Amino acid sequence: MGNSRTKAIEIATNRNGNSVLLPSFGTISAIFGEMTFNKESMQQYLSHEAYKKVLTAIENAEKIDRKSADEIASAMKLWAISKGATHYTHWFQPLTGSSAEKHDSFFTLDDNGKAVEFFDGSSLIQQEPDASSFPSGGIRNTFEARGYTAWDPTSPAFIIEKTLCIPTIFVSYTGEALDYKAPLLKALHFLDKSATEVAQLFNADVKRVKATLGIEQEYFLIDEALYNARPDIALTGRTLFGHASAKDQQLEDNYFGSIPERVVNFMKDVEYQAYLLGIPLRTRHNEVAPNQFECAPLFEEINLAIDHNVLLMDIMGKIARRHHFRVLLHEKPYSGINGSGKHNNFSLMTDKGDNLLSPGKTPESNLKFLTFFLNIIEAVNNQNDLLRASIASASNDLRLGGNEAPPAIMSVFIGEQLTSILNAIEKSKEPIVGSKKSKRRPSLDISHIPEILLDNTDRNRTSPFAFTGNKFEFRAVGSSANSAAPMIALLTMVGNQLINFRNDVAKLISRKLTKEESISRVLKKYITNTQKVRFDGNNYSSEWITEAKARGLSNISSTPEALKTFIHKDVVEMYEKANVLSHRELEARMDIKLENYAKKIQIESRTIGDLAINHILPVAIRYQNILIENVKGLQSIMQEEMWGEHAKIQIQNIKEISEHITQIKLLINEMVEARKFTNRKESVQEKARLYRSMVLPFFDQIRSHIDSLELMVDDELWPLPKYRELLFIN
Repeated sequence: MGNSRTKAIEIATNRNGNSVLLPSFGTISAIFGEMTFNKESMQQYLSHEAYKKVLTAIENAEKIDRKSADEIASAMKLWAISKGATHYTHWFQPLTGSSAEKHDSFFTLDDNGKAVEFFDGSSLIQQEPDASSFPSGGIRNTFEARGYTAWDPTSPAFIIEKTLCIPTIFVSYTGEALDYKAPLLKALHFLDKSATEVAQLFNADVKRVKATLGIEQEYFLIDEALYNARPDIALTGRTLFGHASAKDQQLEDNYFGSIPERVVNFMKDVEYQAYLLGIPLRTRHNEVAPNQFECAPLFEEINLAIDHNVLLMDIMGKIARRHHFRVLLHEKPYSGINGSGKHNNFSLMTDKGDNLLSPGKTPESNLKFLTFFLNIIEAVNNQNDLLRASIASASNDLRLGGNEAPPAIMSVFIGEQLTSILNAIEKSKEPIVGSKKSKRRPSLDISHIPEILLDNTDRNRTSPFAFTGNKFEFRAVGSSANSAAPMIALLTMVGNQLINFRNDVAKLISRKLTKEESISRVLKKYITNTQKVRFDGNNYSSEWITEAKARGLSNISSTPEALKTFIHKDVVEMYEKANVLSHRELEARMDIKLENYAKKIQIESRTIGDLAINHILPVAIRYQNILIENVKGLQSIMQEEMWGEHAKIQIQNIKEISEHITQIKLLINEMVEARKFTNRKESVQEKARLYRSMVLPFFDQIRSHIDSLELMVDDELWPLPKYRELLFIN
């Protein structure tokens, strides 16, 4: 990581007695952000004028002129070299779901052939990477390599392994977004503008509203040796076979339990690197399932929070190898136990430091709270299916609806206290807050909301979208996902809804109603509208599925079906009106996600066939032959009347093993034919649909037979590590 004010100490970290160097440092504040070109570094290396221009660009989205860009690039280069950097890269987030980078060295030769370090404003602001193989959904042809990366000054540059990484957007030659960051920045701008206009109804001095995010990251760890012995995990990120362990999470003794020493050392190493990069990790703990853990940072502005989460996932993967682990970010790596999510905690802050989702101490401040609170719920109510589509993936389909994750029904939890308050407001004939000009006193005093919420700590872990005191927690996001995808949807939905609210209020004001009365009437309408989507009960129950259907809520269980929402007329109109994504960009993203879905099912299908035919069946047949030879041996040494009784159970085992072998072979043949049929389809939509309906159903059928064989075949012969080994770190 370059120079840092730390010493290293050697600590044993694995069961074989190997050791790894772990950092030792004083306080977190002493090293925090040391490897980022943050405000402190900029002040040190930039002139006062250039520093002000960077801050203005960050705060007001203003462009930086070429002269200032050259100075910033020169300063950034000097800072990076002082930290040991030799290369630089434009770090971006293509639609593959991970980050991407192409490294160039600072080294070049001048006109006299002398070696020099060079990095100017044009190198900082824009590059043209040869990135034709990234998914584009038809926006550009594979042979057209031209695409541009452009610097995002709102996210600080950072250094990893002697490379200066500059966060950038990635767009096509024609300007269409080929990444997550470009539309995210547009959505943030749209939300800022619409939310600021509404906030000014309550405080005319508000100039900006920032969306903030705290991302709780769940993950599994697996011993590296066991990972290498499980081709299914190595190729797909999850176990495609495996009978349940006699003990897994049923005693609920892992949750918040003592963290194993090897894992603690891994966490310390991750946290150290995160602190150097300005990632404000705050929490670490055991999760519900064995070998499952969670880390969580402090809240940051959304763009930075997402950059940090993408970076964190990369750091975790690299550091895990040093500790002889592998990180599993798949949403459902093990059948029958909890999967992993990425809980997105979303809120809105004004430039005056007010959290717009925090209840106040006066009726007027609570009217402001209710305005933003209800508009967000109304946005979810109106674009329910889009919220579901934003988190759709093959891996998240396996998790949603399980006993540890929210279902595919997008509902909102607000708690009994707030529900009772909304019910009282809806029934009241008076304004929520009386007009300052009116002598009437409102019949409902809602100034007691803050006191109630102090004790309102129930998060309802079954809800996909829950209000938790001063923020909304979107719990249905998958652990491997880039949070930009759901946040682009949420920001645009909420921004659009706030515009509708502002227009509704303006119409009533034009009819001579006071501002307070106008706001009250609109909010009461939203309270009624959102009854459909508000649910405080058990989202896991079968009763809720029935009730949700009666309410008219969708329960879209598959990704191919969910992604159709991207090109619904109202969704396209909303995105285009907000200038976040065009119809072409939305269609491209849908196609990319559908293609990714089909490819993942295809890879899993091929892996199942390979493991079953080349690993499982040969071992099962070998064990079957051992039993057959044993029966023959019994027959040779026993009298006929005794032999039949003693061989009965073993013959039954042979028959059962034979039946499982036969069924596995037959099912795999059928699955392969279904896959061949599906692969002949030209349409990506049709291919994804058929992989879901024709290929995927074979997975559980084949697994059932293989998991049964696991319990029958000699443990010494079984070719794959079992759940009891995978789930418990020594």
